[in-house]
Amino acid sequence: MEFENKVLSKEINTLLYETGKTLGTAESCTGGLIAESIIAAPGSSQYFKGSIVSYVDEVKERLLGVDAELMKEKTAVCEEVACQMVKGACRTLNTTYAIAATGFAGPGGGAPGVPVGTIWLACGTEDDMVTYKMTEDNGRDKNQSAAAYKALQLFLEYLKGTDKE
Repeated sequence: MEFENKVLSKEINTLLYETGKTLGTAESCTGGLIAESIIAAPGSSQYFKGSIVSYVDEVKERLLGVDAELMKEKTAVCEEVACQMVKGACRTLNTTYAIAATGFAGPGGGAPGVPVGTIWLACGTEDDMVTYKMTEDNGRDKNQSAAAYKALQLFLEYLKGTDKE
């Protein structure tokens, strides 16, 4: 695991540890890397409930409630699916927050208009979330690592923003 991910995880820990708020993840192309980074922080069991690694569309649909028609129309690699994954993870894992990642890490995959390296990230609550689209293809391992890092960074920024309100 990347040192940078541990730093972000520790910052997330600082913001969530004593709040009573909880976190889960819904991961596709990152295969659990985001969850692995989160649990690296001692005390994460206070707020991290678990992860659903939904590598195939069937699992996204059955466990996270992602709309099958949406995935047929736009593929599983789109902003709307990432958002539905956040909502589904919050519901299924009974958490305050969720982080989701869906994409084509490579080297294969991709779809018309959605090349390898396209990864959509989303995080937030069922009713309020932010998204981010990654588009650079640097090979499978680097794509997955970059997505996990950016997902943690995005969530930390989200938490800091909601703290101010």
